[in-house]
Amino acid sequence: MTTVSVGPIVAEVAGDGFPVVMIHGLGGTSNMFQPQMAALSNYRTVRIDLPGSGRSTCPHGSLTMESMVTAVGETLKGIGVPRAHLVGHSMGTMVCQWLAAKSPERVASLTLFGALAEPQQATRDGLAKRAALARSGGLSDIADQIVAGALSAHTRETAPVTVAFVRESITRQEPEAYARTCEALAKATAVDPRRIAAPTLLITGDDDAVNPPGVGRELADAIKGAAFTGLDRCGHWATVENVKASNQKLVDFLRQADR
Repeated sequence: MTTVSVGPIVAEVAGDGFPVVMIHGLGGTSNMFQPQMAALSNYRTVRIDLPGSGRSTCPHGSLTMESMVTAVGETLKGIGVPRAHLVGHSMGTMVCQWLAAKSPERVASLTLFGALAEPQQATRDGLAKRAALARSGGLSDIADQIVAGALSAHTRETAPVTVAFVRESITRQEPEAYARTCEALAKATAVDPRRIAAPTLLITGDDDAVNPPGVGRELADAIKGAAFTGLDRCGHWATVENVKASNQKLVDFLRQADR
């Protein structure tokens, strides 16, 4: 595995084969997809820290969905990835959808964990409050809220290491950059799903209270040919909550898309 930097963006690149590009959600990093690495050993995996998240610096000026999409596109160009399977989680699924609609020739397929088209108004309002809390030094409080509200009861009760990972992912974010990411997501809008032509699979935990299964099913219905599947006893952080089922569904779909 190699750590690469393209401008302000840091990514982890590993393996050979057709590229699989993985894009985390709010409060995540490239480590969100560490449990998938062994299952994707036949691919060239590119895990990106979005602008202002993880090890990627936050750009000057406002952070927007458009600037995230541009940063991902420039990163892929910089490391020589003209076309790839895209895998996203939560906010990262919006980045994937934007890329698929904007540059369809670059997208072989979409796998979207805990997907949404765009935030609902209540979510937008909540993100604005979360940004203020982050700036006031409340990242640990945010982490506790996410553990309580985004992970399944099964995960909280049986997987303390997963709970610790999620808390660490949130508390290690840079407060101002995290706040600006919250604000970017709060202002983000959906792309026209009719512009997405790539084969698409949406995977949502049946205990996902952030983007419940109905949100994923509605988006799947709007994307031509898209499929939806659920994960048992799983919350919003599916790739670390239900690793075995997430990996199996992801790999089976990629194999089908490769045919």
